[in-house]
Amino acid sequence: MSLFRLPEDVLYLILSYLDFKSLIRLSQVCKKLYHFANGDAVWRKIAKDCINTGVTRQGTDLYSYISLKSRVRVSHNWAQGKCNKDALLKWKPYLLPWLQLDRDVLYLSQAAEICAYHLRTGRGKFQRNRFAVFSGHHGDVCRFVLTDTHLISAGCDGKIIVHDRGNDLSMEIFGHNQEVNCIDCKGNVIVSGSRDKSARVWTLSSIRTGECLNTIPTFDRVWSVAISPTIWCQLVSCLGAEFRRGAGVLDIAYESPFQLLTCGYDTYIRYWDLRVCSRKCVMEWEEPHDSALYCMQTDGNHMIAAGTAHHGVVRLWDKRKTRCLRMFQLTSAISSPVYSLRFNTSHLYAALASSLYALDFNGTGPRARR
Repeated sequence: MSLFRLPEDVLYLILSYLDFKSLIRLSQVCKKLYHFANGDAVWRKIAKDCINTGVTRQGTDLYSYISLKSRVRVSHNWAQGKCNKDALLKWKPYLLPWLQLDRDVLYLSQAAEICAYHLRTGRGKFQRNRFAVFSGHHGDVCRFVLTDTHLISAGCDGKIIVHDRGNDLSMEIFGHNQEVNCIDCKGNVIVSGSRDKSARVWTLSSIRTGECLNTIPTFDRVWSVAISPTIWCQLVSCLGAEFRRGAGVLDIAYESPFQLLTCGYDTYIRYWDLRVCSRKCVMEWEEPHDSALYCMQTDGNHMIAAGTAHHGVVRLWDKRKTRCLRMFQLTSAISSPVYSLRFNTSHLYAALASSLYALDFNGTGPRARR
């Protein structure tokens, strides 16, 4: 019986059991098999097992506008370390920049301003002319977050400013007595942490905008905060106190309401399960050169990218392995930390003290290398 007499759903099911190389070879047989072998239904199982394809463990597809076959191809470049490196921007005074990425727009804080730059959709190419600037702080911006409609920034002047991304309007919230080191936002709730040894909860609701709902004393400087995807499951989680002195947490990322990642001065990335009564660390990855970890991002599935404190080094981790998957040294000119990084399926952007770098994993250019 001809293979093409089978119902399409049966044929897709059969092809879903093939591996990456077999599907590529099969797609070269004829036009009809090429059509079937390029369908997302065939590649979904493979994509879930690869790093940084945008398919999370919960089955969510973060980049549905890009075919899964293309993302699996680029994923192999991530795993093998094949990329082009490019210095996108450089500036003279040393800063502590922060990044956020929203599809085809990259936001970068530089001193008291936050600048927005366009990326060419689908190619990740950087447009050096900024198209928007958000200002209002009287000192450097420490952190900022994005919502669908707002950009919320925290500065060393102790202020929190809510900017409207659609126009130049901004609303100032007098946040803390000292610099605000970190901030996060979910829905109409903002949480901020400060040098004044407290974390505060604010509301963005139209009636009570800017009102402080709660102040949480922490007895130490707050370096990082994160709000659970289910905001009200618990207000504060204690992950333990038996750490060595100076082992501050510099970045936090939730993967689910009950699972989160932390990194910081003690050179470890830790994976926490909040469903365990003791809020147990279920896995950890140590930075092999004993360097502090300033920032990180997860793909929601298998990959973690982290920025280290020395020589502009970015490390990639596969959570199924204990050893570092890949290491990229962005610069040898200065020993700068990677203060912030963000990635999508094809590019990684990293901000150092005096420059912004990009790693392009599309692998189509002549400079693609390991």
